[in-house]
Amino acid sequence: MFEIRVICDPADTDRVTTALSGAFATGTVRTYPSRDSGRRRLYVTADHRPEPGPWPTPDEAYALAPSIVREIGWTAQTAADKPFGNVLGREYWLRKAALLDRIALRDEGDGVLSDAPEVAPEAACRLIAFDLDGEGDYHGAPYWPEHPATAADPRCYVRQEYAYWAKNH
Repeated sequence: MFEIRVICDPADTDRVTTALSGAFATGTVRTYPSRDSGRRRLYVTADHRPEPGPWPTPDEAYALAPSIVREIGWTAQTAADKPFGNVLGREYWLRKAALLDRIALRDEGDGVLSDAPEVAPEAACRLIAFDLDGEGDYHGAPYWPEHPATAADPRCYVRQEYAYWAKNH
């Protein structure tokens, strides 16, 4: 464990604390005025993030998932019910990405040629972008949206987030 001190412009405080919490496991940020009047001193206790474990397997991630047909119905109905101009929430993007991942897994396992293996990573990237924008309430353990492993295999990120969501929903 170690302590980090940052002196920055008050307008940068949120951006700095977000970056620190993305890079380290952080405690509460303490803020004080700096000796020169225009800046802030930030103190935060931090530690290295633990080494991530393995991604959940598809069987682990989708153990509690409803049938693919039911999920197709849910995603279609949710999209249809969305009032024009309203943003679809994280649950929609998570369930849609998980649905497409499950279809891609099934097609890959059965040797079926389809576009699902191409579409599933795109849907996963949409969920990751949603989480990176601060819109989502992601679980992020062991991999958070900014982690290089997430970028390398976005479908695994979907499985991690879906497994957590399914157990806690």
